[in-house]
Amino acid sequence: VKGEAGNFTVTVRKKARYVDEDKCTACGLCAEKCPVSVPDAFNMNMGTRSAIYKYFPQGIPSVYTIDDSVCRVFQGKKCNICEKVCEAKAVNYEQKDTVFDLNVGAIIVATGFDVFDPSDIKAYGYGTIPDVTTAMEFERLLNASGPTGGHLERLSSLKTKREIKELEKQIKKTKAGLKSAEKKGESSDKADKIRKSLEEMQESLDALKAKEASLTELRDIAFVQCVGSRDLRYNAHCCSYGCMHSVKEAVVATEHGSELNSTIFLTDMRAYGKGFHEYCLRGASEYGIHFVRGRVAEITQGDDGRPVVWCEDTDTRKVEQHSFDLVVLATACVPSESSDNLATMLGVNLDKSGFVETDPNKPVDTSVKGVFVCGCAQGPMDIPSSVSLASAAASMAVQTVKALG
Repeated sequence: VKGEAGNFTVTVRKKARYVDEDKCTACGLCAEKCPVSVPDAFNMNMGTRSAIYKYFPQGIPSVYTIDDSVCRVFQGKKCNICEKVCEAKAVNYEQKDTVFDLNVGAIIVATGFDVFDPSDIKAYGYGTIPDVTTAMEFERLLNASGPTGGHLERLSSLKTKREIKELEKQIKKTKAGLKSAEKKGESSDKADKIRKSLEEMQESLDALKAKEASLTELRDIAFVQCVGSRDLRYNAHCCSYGCMHSVKEAVVATEHGSELNSTIFLTDMRAYGKGFHEYCLRGASEYGIHFVRGRVAEITQGDDGRPVVWCEDTDTRKVEQHSFDLVVLATACVPSESSDNLATMLGVNLDKSGFVETDPNKPVDTSVKGVFVCGCAQGPMDIPSSVSLASAAASMAVQTVKALG
């Protein structure tokens, strides 16, 4: 980035999609036929996607892209299936990154945020206790376009189902290998070895299916607030939207299943927007959400495999423990990974939390004239606030261009 307000020159690298944007109709046939299956980052790695995919369902432009790090063609293997089935002839493996310059009068930083990694807090058991998840992961489980189609399940149940599916594939492949060995008349020792392997895999499959059958339905959910926020060890700032997000998720979860019981463990309820406090009261009265004021100290795993939440209830002044089927961690909003590099590139200052610094009286103005910021790049905020600041930033950008462009 070079220049000044009214006359910036920005050099942009546009990465290759390997799909022609003008030709792709987003029919989805390529993704349906693609033989590659990898974890889907948009679904928090709880589901899978193909090598050719859309970043997310509502993405604009609605065009597919090829992940060259996993695509068989780019790994030097035979495939080309997506190219063969594409009726629009949009797939182009020869497409390259393009670099071009833009001459603009103003710049708006709207790079969003990242989510705090709760695995840093060992006491909460994220990554070690199967049924401890994050708010973002739970959001995808609730969504109709998510990995479970909106059907709420324990993460341990999802993991068991994936293991069953993978093992069934291995068994099928091994049976085909045994049949081929017998047909070729190979040594009986080799065939016996394959049969023994099949027996062991079948035993493992039976055990997994028994485990799946023993898992009870999801009934009790806990939401743990301020995970990684309002904590001097990690992030001193409040994530701003965490309280309302958890209440909303608890309400939506109850709408999925009326027998669900939701408990929210909170430091204090920061529901300061218009109608927010009333929404929390409605969550308690109409949806049976139970609020416990007390910071969670530890999450352990009970003998039955369920997470156990340990907390001091500041109302009763007693240390209590409660077992749940699923624990949802409301993780902090932190600056996006690219914030430091972008700030250096633009010359803007960052605040002590790592967000783009602004004047309290001019919330979209950065330290560089002609560069504006909005949304969570400026600091933690909810959607209405992000939309409001985006409008303000756009307005200021237009004023700058008119005055100096």
